[in-house]
Amino acid sequence: MEELELIVASVKLEMDAAVKHLDHAFQKIRAGRASTNMVQDVMVEYYGSLTPLNQVANVSVPDAMTISIQPWDRTAIGAIEKAIINSNLGFAPSNNGDVIILNVPPLTEERRRELAKQAKAESEQSKVVIRNARQDGNKELKRLESVSEDLIKGAEKEIQDLTDAYVKKTDDQLKVKEAEILKV
Repeated sequence: MEELELIVASVKLEMDAAVKHLDHAFQKIRAGRASTNMVQDVMVEYYGSLTPLNQVANVSVPDAMTISIQPWDRTAIGAIEKAIINSNLGFAPSNNGDVIILNVPPLTEERRRELAKQAKAESEQSKVVIRNARQDGNKELKRLESVSEDLIKGAEKEIQDLTDAYVKKTDDQLKVKEAEILKV
């Protein structure tokens, strides 16, 4: 039954996308250590067009509390600084004319709790997407008329098993991220 397999495969693809999105969202949530991922979404106004920061500068992490940004074109240093301030990441950039330094402040207990809450909200959002994929898949199965009820029931069970596995995967990712955030 090719139709059944296609429906189950598309549900699995949607669930995979939800988990990948969660990974990306978790990378943005900082856990007190400097990481180049913290500035990966910063867009710089460079010669009239918005350009990703990593395409106009070398971004590195010299130590656990510092991000170093060295523009390839010195004239872009002001634009990079402005982009970082406007991105609302909470960093106050300082530059010496050659390099922009971002000091990552240690997290307060209150901020750690906020970040853990944010991680939980991202995880819940992924679960909603996963459950919606299950619902869509089951609706597609119900529309099939030329397929026996037993085969449809089997496919529904397969979709439910996928749902359970992906929800568990998001829960596991959340546990790891919460532990990382709350670790002092």
